[in-house]
Amino acid sequence: MDEKNIIPRIGTFFLVVGVGFIILFVVSDLAQTVYFDYLFIGLLFAGFGIFLRRKADPPPPSGRFATWRKMRKKEKKNKD
Repeated sequence: MDEKNIIPRIGTFFLVVGVGFIILFVVSDLAQTVYFDYLFIGLLFAGFGIFLRRKADPPPPSGRFATWRKMRKKEKKNKD
């Protein structure tokens, strides 16, 4: 595994952990014992994860909607 692939994966990890901390904050709020530390830690981790993920290559197109696109192109040609 090269460095180009590992950095976005680490970013994804921090993003998931950050969302987990934010969920813990929401649960603590529902339990009426609010821990704002969870919110701040979650925002910090999520922000760092997004920072690392920003240079990730976009995934290749899957081609799931290729038939739909072909049908729409045919409709546009018929209207013109």
